[in-house]
Formats: sequence, structure tokens, C-alpha cells
Amino acid sequence: MEQASQSVYGFRAPLLDGRAVSLDEFRGRVLLIVNTASQCGFTPQYAGLEQLYRSYKARGLVVLGFPCNQFGRQEPGTAREIGTFCQQSYGVTFPVFDKIEVNGRGAHPLYQFLTREKPGLLGTRAIKWNFTKFLVDRRGGVAARYAPAKKPEDLTRAVERLLDVQ
Repeated sequence: MEQASQSVYGFRAPLLDGRAVSLDEFRGRVLLIVNTASQCGFTPQYAGLEQLYRSYKARGLVVLGFPCNQFGRQEPGTAREIGTFCQQSYGVTFPVFDKIEVNGRGAHPLYQFLTREKPGLLGTRAIKWNFTKFLVDRRGGVAARYAPAKKPEDLTRAVERLLDVQ
């Protein structure tokens, strides 16, 4: 995997169906990248993420879900189980990728990039829990990082601001 130095567009990852996707497919759009889990206290945020996606996708927002099992083993399912859960429980229509790691030696290169570009509280790069969110501008730059407790509906102003920049 080659690493993009200035944007997310140089990264690839497989969707739940196994099809490899280049983030370059989303060039020119505002992205909300979220590490997700199906058995977490924050899992109901799937509903807010889907609502945000439906509300703004026509204007250029894409939510990208990256399931991760590194926090309390709260994403133990297979790709098929994760997809079924997301669709049946929350009507998710935004792209959901296959499980990845977001911390440590096995961290996906996309997450290495995101955490380097926008460290967390006190400069830490580590993702602390499920549903950490990264907002990416239309040029592929990381504009903001949000803690898991930040609800998707509380991101509307930031999303709109980035959508208004052409």
C-alpha cells in the first residue's frame, strides 16, 4: 500500500463484500471516516451517521464505516454478519469496509495517516475507542477529529462548512 502524504486518496481498503476500493473514488467529496462496532454503547450512532449521510450525500458527503474489533472485542462478527447487522438494525446505506485495526503495529495505513494528521487529546495518536470520527475536506485533507461521545448530529455545522467550500 502506497501512502499518500497530503490526502486520504492514496489509500485502499476492501468493502464488506471483499471488493477493494480506492479512496480516490471519493475525490472531491467531504468524508466522515468512523471506526465502528456492532456491540458498543456508541453503536446507536449508526442511526445518526446514516441520517447525516442521507441528509448531505446529494451535496457531496460520504460516510465511511470501518469496523474494528480492538476495543472490548465489540465487533466479533464476520463481514456478512456486520453487513446484515448494519442494514437490518440501522438501515445503513453508506459504505462499510471490512474489519481493520486502527491502533498498533497492524493499524491500517489509512488510520496511521489520519492519526498522524489529527492527533487526539494531548497529542496522542492512538484511537481511544469505537466511533472516533475524522472529517476530511474535499481535497482529502483531515479537517477535524472527534471523540466517540460526539454525536453525528452535532457535526452538521462542521459538515456544512466543508460542503460549502468548493
